[in-house]
Parts: sequence; structure tokens; C-alpha cells
Amino acid sequence: MGSKLIIETRNLSYRFGNQLVLDQVSLNVREGSIYGFLGPNGAGKTTTIKVLLNLLQAREEKVFLFGKDLNNNRIEILTGIGSLIEQPAIYSHLSGKENLLNRALLLSVPAARVHEMLNLVNLTEHADKKAGKYSLGMKQRLGIALALLHDPKLLILDEPTNGLDPNGIIEIRQLIRKLVEERGKTVFISSHLLSEVEKMVTHVGIINSGKLLFQGTIQELHNVSMKQLEIQTNDLISSKELLCKNGYQVEILSDTILIPYLSENHSAEINRLLVKHDHKVYNLTLSKQNLENLFLSITQI
Repeated sequence: MGSKLIIETRNLSYRFGNQLVLDQVSLNVREGSIYGFLGPNGAGKTTTIKVLLNLLQAREEKVFLFGKDLNNNRIEILTGIGSLIEQPAIYSHLSGKENLLNRALLLSVPAARVHEMLNLVNLTEHADKKAGKYSLGMKQRLGIALALLHDPKLLILDEPTNGLDPNGIIEIRQLIRKLVEERGKTVFISSHLLSEVEKMVTHVGIINSGKLLFQGTIQELHNVSMKQLEIQTNDLISSKELLCKNGYQVEILSDTILIPYLSENHSAEINRLLVKHDHKVYNLTLSKQNLENLFLSITQI
């Protein structure tokens, strides 16, 4: 994977009136990566993307794409980016192929690219079908084909799996992987659902309330993930009270007591304490906090 930074923001802040929407956000997106930009709705994801695409303008020199300052190299930079923001701009009364041919004319792109793109996004057999009759997943794939027509180096996708069924999500995931592995693209993808993107991304940035809370590889995010003891007893409330009284950090999630894992001896002590006070321990297991729970714990302020 290239070490060259394709997207870099340096302490980027952005306000709507008095409201601080982005607070000192420093993104580092490397060439050839699939960067998942994650956060709850309203966290600042779309604002960041609009700043990267110069739809909203950062006042100072804070945004660099392909190593160049966006404010001073706008046209050159934007020709290297393909984007899909919210809904794809598709003419429903035209077929998928006609939508692409129309865009190709606007961009002065050879018509041969249209067939190549239809093939790439798996729409060749639906090329002559009216785009208005496409499923949501097909519309998203057509939107990505439109974004790729001019062969950009960077693809920016805002919530591309939103509202898709499981098959649609898998198709988009496979397509994005293919773009990076076979076509050498860099992909920046926003989502509010970690579970949907963790299977395709190489790097993650987690934002909430305009602040970047975590940035690193998926492996580094896994390493932050804490090991926990999961305990089930005949009386969770009184078991929790006993453990708290003895200095353990305890929380209850549905029918399970959770305690941060320290060591095997530590786990044995907890078990011994519960049994000594006549608590029936049905289950005591070690689990790694899954990424989805970790994501939720990072974004809960």
C-alpha cells in the first residue's frame, strides 16, 4: 500500500453560524486504502465530505488532496475525484446505458468507457432497462459507475449502503474491493454502521460531535478492543452489588454481568467470591468486545 497521502486535513474546523460542526479534524487517507469514515448521524461526516469536494469552503489552507492545497488547485484536484453523495443523480426515464452515455458526452469521455463501466458494476444485462425500474442496489451501482466514468484516482462515497438489503450491501462491498485491488483506486466511504463497512475497509476514522475520536487501521481498532468477562448468575442484581462492594468494575448488559478482564487468577477470584456467597454461576466466559460495541462506546459522549 502506498504511503502517499491522498487526503489530508490539518486541524480542520468548520462552523455553520455559531455552531462548530467540525472541530480540529486531521484526516490522513493513504493511497490504495479503503478508509471508513464512521460516526452517528449528525456527527460531521457529510460536512467533512462537502468540504473535501469544495461544496463547502474551508477558509484557510487546511485541506490537501493528492498533496495539493484544495483552495488553490480546485479544478485540477476535483477532476481526480469521483463522488456519490446521498442519492445518485440518475434520470429515471433513461436506461442505465443512456444515463452513462449522457454523462460521457458532458465529460468528453469516449463512449467505450460506458460499456467498460456497465461491465465493472455488473449492469451489462440491465443496460437497456429504464433506470427508474432499477432496484436500490442497482441504482447505487449505476451511481458508482457514473462517478467512475472519468477514471478518477479517488472515490468518495457518502453512506453508499444506506437502505440496501444484505445482497445489495455485499455487491457494493465486492465492487469497492475490486476498485482498489484491480483498478488501484483509493476509496473514502462514510457510514453510521460499522458492522456494514468493517468487512471492506482497511482504515477507520471515527467522528462524533465534530471531533475525530479515533484514526488507524482496522487491526489497531481491534487492539483497542477490551477483553471482558461475561458472567451469568441466578440473581444478577445482588451479584452486581456483591462485586461492586468488593471493588470490581461491573455493568449489566441484558442478562449478563460484564467485568473488564485482567487475568486468569482475577477471574478465578471473582468466581470464588460469587460461589462463597451462594450465588449460582451459570456461565463465566472471556469475550473480546466486538467492534460494533467498541464503536458505540467510542461515540457515546
